[in-house]
Amino acid sequence: MSEAVDCDYSIQGSGPALFLSHGIGAAKNAWRFLLPELSKHFTVVTYDLRGHGNSPVTNKNFSLDDLVLDLEKIREKIKIDKAHFAGHSLGGMIAPAYAIKFPNRVLSVGLLSTVAGRSDVDKINVLKIISEMETTSVEQTLQKLTTRWFTDEFIEENPDLVKTRLKQVIDTDPEVFLNVFKIYANTEMITWLKNISKPCLLMTGENDVGCSPDHNKRMASKILNSKLVILPKYKHSFLIEAPKEVAKNLIKFIKSI
Repeated sequence: MSEAVDCDYSIQGSGPALFLSHGIGAAKNAWRFLLPELSKHFTVVTYDLRGHGNSPVTNKNFSLDDLVLDLEKIREKIKIDKAHFAGHSLGGMIAPAYAIKFPNRVLSVGLLSTVAGRSDVDKINVLKIISEMETTSVEQTLQKLTTRWFTDEFIEENPDLVKTRLKQVIDTDPEVFLNVFKIYANTEMITWLKNISKPCLLMTGENDVGCSPDHNKRMASKILNSKLVILPKYKHSFLIEAPKEVAKNLIKFIKSI
């Protein structure tokens, strides 16, 4: 395990604290379309994972535990006692892992577009993507992933947003990108989700292949206090494609606790 790093973060809004962890090859701006709404209700803390955006990285072979400690370092630094924690994709693994390690700091957990309970076929498929990236390039493989992230309609109507997202991934250090992808591929939460004692919101898109409604139903069944929301038609990148709906559900969930 490496030392926690000083990640770049931003604080916006007022009210109860809400920490948001982004996914693979993204940055804190992944939440930019949700912030106008979320910051009306919460003190929102967004940050760049190590090796992403403006955050440094020393050892590129880091683990999920390291990412959890980075998040705790931010919480300590800004002196927030308890908060809500949510994450998208890989961030949706960081938030629950944080809740297991630091339960006294957590009010609720949001698992957005994330996965647990993968079948053997699921595991083979995700490892195949990594293998392809290692043998060809991240850039070539990404073109195929675009249709898993966004609906065809969105790709057609918002080419600039799709292009910006792809460029962000391509601009990520390839070693860091592959390392976080491996963390995402090899993390299996299904055995420990039951240990989360705080209320959990699980949200995914109806057509998210890798983090499907079936996976999320299985996950919700393991957590004593959970709410499951399936957003019709959307795929993996609903922070960009459906920010208002995601924000609305997150606000409603937290306020219901």
